[in-house]
Amino acid sequence: MGLKKPFEIKVEPEDNGKRIDTFLAEKFSEISRSRWKTLIEEKNILINNIIPKPSQKIHVGDIITGSIPEPSEIELIAEPIPLKIIYEDEYIIVIDKAPNIVVHPGAGNPSGTIVNALLYHVKNLKGIGGELRPGVVHRLDKGTSGVMVFAKDEKSLNHLSYQFKTHQVKKEYIALIFGKMEEEYGTINLPIGRDPINRKRMKIREERGREAITNWIVEELFKEFSLVKAMPITGRTHQIRTHFSYIGHPVVGDPLYSSKTKFKQIKNLAVQKALKEFKRQALHAQKLGFTHPITNSFLEFFSPIPEDMNRLISIIRMESQKNDKKS
Repeated sequence: MGLKKPFEIKVEPEDNGKRIDTFLAEKFSEISRSRWKTLIEEKNILINNIIPKPSQKIHVGDIITGSIPEPSEIELIAEPIPLKIIYEDEYIIVIDKAPNIVVHPGAGNPSGTIVNALLYHVKNLKGIGGELRPGVVHRLDKGTSGVMVFAKDEKSLNHLSYQFKTHQVKKEYIALIFGKMEEEYGTINLPIGRDPINRKRMKIREERGREAITNWIVEELFKEFSLVKAMPITGRTHQIRTHFSYIGHPVVGDPLYSSKTKFKQIKNLAVQKALKEFKRQALHAQKLGFTHPITNSFLEFFSPIPEDMNRLISIIRMESQKNDKKS
């Protein structure tokens, strides 16, 4: 593994007393403080030719020397999986995620993921955590489609991650749910935690859950369904799916949170057939807005409802209209 040209910095009065890892993160903003901590622990950095600890304070006149290893290749395979790229520049890439594809490799999904596709399509990755990989800022469930942003370098990843963590990101989802919502809009403010019995599921947990807030507006009402716009403030795992299921309106097609009872209550044969043919949860991330990590300009991206979900909605709408005419 090759090394970048070694650097040497003399500590000036304005930096006196700072931690060495904090100081270096300020001088080289494209590398996070946690990454500098690792580099220091790996003995890549010296203060006055002495190996420091990451917490060591620096003083005026200290000479800091070191070298930053070039990002290493990772074991993940770059795969020519089709991607719909909405926007791309030197720092970020925004995609329109297709349904039924996993975002990141993991147990049971070593390949065929969005990350594998990005490794093939993106040629100017700068390295994150010392590895040549895209930065996963947020996730969408396998069955959920829509807008996602990924970072190409560590500074952009940290900036975007902070925006998500502090609820500065604008998120809008479209969800087709069972049942007619009684109100035109509302807020679901219920804490979510891991289900202690089924670890694949999340559930409402008043005592041990984490804060979860979802605003919603009804877009269209049908005989036995509602089309809603969900605007999550927080970003808990399965948040929209868990919230709507808990209030008795699970997302259509949800394999974890929608019961067979809801399906059996649908008597219209055309709608039944359409529901059987729809192979995922009817949830789509249609809008994502955030501040660009480098230019600080606010960007907003939109994804139209994909064909499979649109077809399902159209059939439900048509059958609902037929029923209205009969009555």
